[in-house]
Amino acid sequence: MKKTIMVVDDEPRLVSLVKTYLTQSGYSVISAQNGLEALPIAQRENPALIILDLMMPEMDGYEFMRLYRMEHDTPIILLTARVEDEEKVVGLELGADDYVTKPFRPRELMARVKAVLRRSGEKESKTKILRAADISLDRDNHAVKVADRFVDLTPSEFELLAALISYPGRVYSRLDLLDILQGVRYKGYERAIDVHIKNLRAKIEPVPCSPCYIETVYGIGYRFIRK
Repeated sequence: MKKTIMVVDDEPRLVSLVKTYLTQSGYSVISAQNGLEALPIAQRENPALIILDLMMPEMDGYEFMRLYRMEHDTPIILLTARVEDEEKVVGLELGADDYVTKPFRPRELMARVKAVLRRSGEKESKTKILRAADISLDRDNHAVKVADRFVDLTPSEFELLAALISYPGRVYSRLDLLDILQGVRYKGYERAIDVHIKNLRAKIEPVPCSPCYIETVYGIGYRFIRK
């Protein structure tokens, strides 16, 4: 069964280009011109992934994510023409899994699509239930429990936590973690890992500013604290 990908952008030529490459790669494609139009379509069609422009009329990508993330953890790749890091960071903090800066190479976008879908939906031949400290992670059901409470994680947050708790005490560089998420190392995107870790800490740490699970190893990256 083909996976459905939604493209949300107000540039018809760009939508047509992305649709062509996605279709050639074997995906079904639906589209919308802005966030307001996209919300009911996404809720009805339940796409496997959303490629979302940030700057659109009626409702921009930020507002779409704020509303859509209230009920759905569908992976989202942002398209942005802006070069400021802060714009990208805000998008990641709202729950985006990755971003691509316009203009982009279609092959790069396709690589990102495949990587995000891989980490969000593949059944892995690894241990299905991971446990460390008082955290348990169930790969099959995409469920995470911290002490006595369940927490909802985006696909990127889930894979980061899975990597960290698989080897407590091991230090992962930011490039290591990017490789886990994207299957390829993009040095320019290292800051995205910091944002994902910040979001992850906000969900699992009792006191996020004083983490007891995920420790920063300054100048290198992160590790799960042995207990």
